[in-house]
Amino acid sequence: MTTTEVDAIVIGSGHNGLVAAAAMADAGWDVVVLEAAEHSGGAVRSAELMPGFTSDLFSAFYPMARASPALTALELERHGLQWSHSPAVYGHARSPQDTDAPVVHHDVETTAAMLADHDARDGDTWLRLFEQWERIRGPLLGALFGPFPPVAPAARLARTLGLSETLRFVRFAALPARVMAHELFYSDAARCLLLGNAMHGDVPTDAPVSGMMGYLLTMLAQDVGYPAPVGGSSALTEALVRRGAASGAELQCGQLVESIDVRGGRARAVHTAAGHTFRARRAIVADVSAPALYGTLLPFDAVPRRVHDDLRTFEWDTPVVKVNYALDRRIPWNSPTLTDAGTVHLGADDDGLVHWAADLTTGILPQSPFMLFGQMTTADRTRSPEGTESAWAYTHLPRGVVDDASADTVAGRVDAVLEAHAPGFLSSVVGRVVQRPSDLHGADPNLHGGAVNGGTAQLQQQLIFRPTPGLGRSETPVEGLFLGSASAHPGGGVHGAPGLNAARAALGQQGARGWMKKKITGSLIDVLAR
Repeated sequence: MTTTEVDAIVIGSGHNGLVAAAAMADAGWDVVVLEAAEHSGGAVRSAELMPGFTSDLFSAFYPMARASPALTALELERHGLQWSHSPAVYGHARSPQDTDAPVVHHDVETTAAMLADHDARDGDTWLRLFEQWERIRGPLLGALFGPFPPVAPAARLARTLGLSETLRFVRFAALPARVMAHELFYSDAARCLLLGNAMHGDVPTDAPVSGMMGYLLTMLAQDVGYPAPVGGSSALTEALVRRGAASGAELQCGQLVESIDVRGGRARAVHTAAGHTFRARRAIVADVSAPALYGTLLPFDAVPRRVHDDLRTFEWDTPVVKVNYALDRRIPWNSPTLTDAGTVHLGADDDGLVHWAADLTTGILPQSPFMLFGQMTTADRTRSPEGTESAWAYTHLPRGVVDDASADTVAGRVDAVLEAHAPGFLSSVVGRVVQRPSDLHGADPNLHGGAVNGGTAQLQQQLIFRPTPGLGRSETPVEGLFLGSASAHPGGGVHGAPGLNAARAALGQQGARGWMKKKITGSLIDVLAR
């Protein structure tokens, strides 16, 4: 039974928690990170599931990490992080009969020339799209990843584009992915390159704003590629831990936080399962899901009843099934263009994605699941012995379907899709490990029911509505307490924005100006949440 007093406490050592800890420690604060597990990293971890084959257990390729202002500012390469790239970025196999699957190359001219082989107009469109991306990249990323509302970045974006083009871009950003793909491109090859990326989230291709995910990941692929940390995703976490430690942040694993002590409307301390108390002089940042924070860690009466009522309709993203493979040789794709791609999208074409999403919406286990497939040794040769491949496939179950039997059924269908696209695939498998929703949740409680994005990315739970209406910023109804997880704006993905936003909000509430900001923010939350 001990009591420790620090300036700031971070609950959880996922990448968002580690980003928050580094930012506050950089400001001179005394920071401790409390992690329930015996290891740090949350959903950014790797391990040898099969001897000699390193698997990324949750997240894998990291285009947003390479572009995000939150992570790039930390200069993790100075703390041991090394990036590796596959020879080609990603591709999309439209069917097993596709022998010329479209692929994004690191060079924009090469990608455009490939698309021009399918339709000359698409090559030109690709070049124009990327030229626009290079002009708006900075303000757009600032608007997407910064606190809501993004006043300053939006103003910079408007100055860059001009009023007329800004209005057109806002409309463009709101488009369903299917509409966006058809407005931009003429060939199914080019359309699928965008649509497959849109499916990295859980927003159907016919739903508003789903196109923005496709556009963002497609342009990042052409810009920074889909890099992988050398040695496995744990290398990214380890670099974050070293970066925080360099500024004085302390990480304590095996410290399960059971409750947050709230007195006088302010978060004062946390209590752990081992009986330790940590008092916070200035702030507590929670890198946990919104339901866990408001429903478990806080006293029920610490927040307005409206928050509890709103959280009853909190919507998780669709459950994930992940199949990890150890292969004794390279994958024999029907389409040779996929051989050098680190990421492969397969299992559905343009129309097939609509049918797949409909299955997930109506509770049907897809017969041909669309999947993201990672050729990790192709991207990073340290992942397995030369001539072999460490790989994984990642797909979804229908919303609310989390039982092991359904997960195993879909995992078997994943095998069948891969064998159809690469005959001989199954005979090269020397190891196979399925991660069901129950496994993902068991390894990281933030991945509730196998949901990896901290809640749906659909419009009704984004921006000012994330995690609930009126709580679209890091601040919470409890003074000194900040939500810094994927449940907060801007949501899931390894970019560190929720963590940095929470840290900046905490730092910004100090001093005379901070007192005024705190009062204004508190009053606004009080009005919206009650």
